[in-house]
Amino acid sequence: MNRVKLALGGFATGALLMYLSDPDRGKRRRALARDKAVSAWNDFATLLDKARRDVSNRAYGAACGVKAAFGADHPAEGPALVQRVRSRMGRVVSHPHAIDVTLEDGRIVLYGPALEHEVDRLLRAVKSVPGVKEVTNRLVVHRDPARISSLQGGVPRESRSEFTQQYWTPALRVAAGGAGAALLWNCLRNRSALSLCGGVAGTALLTRAVANREFRQIVGAGGGPRVFEFDKVVHIHAPAADVFAFWSDYEKFPRFMTHLKEVRDLGGGKSHWVAEGPAGVPVSWDAEITEQVPNQLLAWRSMPGSAVETEGVVRFDENADASTRVTIRLFYKP
Repeated sequence: MNRVKLALGGFATGALLMYLSDPDRGKRRRALARDKAVSAWNDFATLLDKARRDVSNRAYGAACGVKAAFGADHPAEGPALVQRVRSRMGRVVSHPHAIDVTLEDGRIVLYGPALEHEVDRLLRAVKSVPGVKEVTNRLVVHRDPARISSLQGGVPRESRSEFTQQYWTPALRVAAGGAGAALLWNCLRNRSALSLCGGVAGTALLTRAVANREFRQIVGAGGGPRVFEFDKVVHIHAPAADVFAFWSDYEKFPRFMTHLKEVRDLGGGKSHWVAEGPAGVPVSWDAEITEQVPNQLLAWRSMPGSAVETEGVVRFDENADASTRVTIRLFYKP
């Protein structure tokens, strides 16, 4: 058995040396491996720093909670109270950006569109904020978000434990990754049935911590294009009309999206996309515009039968300083 292990190890080592010492591509492969290793180490160091700050912030929050429980904390007032209300809103409604919060004569006043099934939960959450004595509801309630640009997209809020959330916090990732690595190492050292089960669990836990995605996304399970999800909010110092005009001309996307090789407008709201796939192999698909509201909203999806299933929505909101907040939500299944 040991001879078989030595033979397999020698074969793998020889194959790796041949791969890295290739006369034509060996230099590039070694440089790429070095860059990948440096990048992985930097990412790991960044994760550790985030985990340290995460634990520190949690400890500080717990201490503040204890002070508040014993009456040592003072309720917020003025702008600080408004910010606390907005923070609480973000945990209970799917479109917190659509709701304006003001403080009038000591009362919290809520304006803007909201979904009917979220209103009661929103009011209860706002009233529970320390310092809020009265809430005035001036919301425009909608049963259906159709044709309301500020109610498009959004992420439904639900109460889930930290362990079952899609994205784990840095502290949880480090803790789970350490536990998974320990179980896997124990499996390699001990060959009992219990250790084998622990090794399987450790491998799953380590993979989940490193990828920071749900298991169904890692294995590509589930129908539709929502296996991988990308959310991003950026602020651009330009009017919404100019930003919308740039996004509408998607033939310019390869200028700032390095993985895209070509985007061609086919007319009629349809377009052809070519991207660089695994190992540099080009992958192409056709897409169509599903909704377009000038200077406010742009939504699209891939055509049926495309090699890549994707859909997305980009919302453009003008800020008070004439800049534009761009909210991007992208789903895809390779």
